[in-house]
Amino acid sequence: MPPNKLPRPIVYSLPEPEEQIIMSHQPPEARAGRKRYDALSITLHWLTAGCVIFLFASAHIWEALERGTPLRKGLQSLHISFGILLSAIILARLGWRISAAFSPSRKMEKVPMPEAFRIAAHVTHGVLYLLLIAQATLGFLFRWAQGEPFWFFNIIEIPDLFNIDPMLRRTFGMLHNNVAWALVILAGAHAAAALLHHYVLRDGTLRRMLPACKGHSR
Repeated sequence: MPPNKLPRPIVYSLPEPEEQIIMSHQPPEARAGRKRYDALSITLHWLTAGCVIFLFASAHIWEALERGTPLRKGLQSLHISFGILLSAIILARLGWRISAAFSPSRKMEKVPMPEAFRIAAHVTHGVLYLLLIAQATLGFLFRWAQGEPFWFFNIIEIPDLFNIDPMLRRTFGMLHNNVAWALVILAGAHAAAALLHHYVLRDGTLRRMLPACKGHSR
């Protein structure tokens, strides 16, 4: 070795920091939100919409029919059964929505929109849930106030859980009708807003609640 010439130091590269290794192995759901709601949320949403439409339509159709006819009685029986079904769907939606807060894989990606639109959407969703709960509750109270047994699709008899004063039947019926109109009007505004987002703003809001095509589940 020539004099005054020192050997070149050997440099060892350090491994990646542990945090980077962990991040690189995280599932996509932990790093970014979903572009669409999960299958159960979508199913419950459209089942709710279908039940609300049928319940509103059937109630107004049987009012135009002669009392005591088999068609009128059949519609009333179906109305009661679908009302009970809607009540179960509402409970399922509430439970599933609450559980979403503890499931990172169901976190939704935020759609870019003005903050006023976002606040309006949250308020609308909250009021819709309140109206759905109120409507289902009033339906049960109305039937219990009648003092007559009612069935779920002629399979399960609904027990008389509360002793309701029959004098309140008319009041519950009126409230049930008024809440139905409020629910349908607000749901219509909700649907119109979804169409506005889809066709005018084109921000993908409506697609979040539509079933995904094969290969595009997120």
